[in-house]
Amino acid sequence: MGLSFSVPKGINIPPSLKNIYKELDRDPEISGFKEPDHGCLEKWSKDGVLLLNATLTVEAHKPNSHASFGWQKFTDHVIKTVSDCGSSSVFVLWGGFAHKKEKLIDKSKHKVIKTAHPSPLSFNKFKGCGCFSECNKYLKEIGQTPIDWSL
Repeated sequence: MGLSFSVPKGINIPPSLKNIYKELDRDPEISGFKEPDHGCLEKWSKDGVLLLNATLTVEAHKPNSHASFGWQKFTDHVIKTVSDCGSSSVFVLWGGFAHKKEKLIDKSKHKVIKTAHPSPLSFNKFKGCGCFSECNKYLKEIGQTPIDWSL
């Protein structure tokens, strides 16, 4: 679909996305979130959320199988361009690999939130991170509309 974690309606919700939903449901600052019966995140993208993996393709059931295809040069450029050219934004970096992308972001201009990855392997560290409410809090502070995380 071109959006990290997102799958078309009718496809089983991936485990990491289920964990994202659990965190949204658990966060007391995110009102009205109800876990959807689908994994399509297109609404978020229309609200200004860019969901980006460092590597944009992968062979089915083979994590990192396309890591050497050059995708990271491209996605690093995307991150740097958004940081350099975009207005004040929030970058949410999930997991150790994403945390390394912080160096591409102008932190004097943007908010960076780093948490564990929502994967089942690290969910206990992701659970309770509050990254969605922290994102919305910052957006309100800078006079922008917070994200409606409902789907």
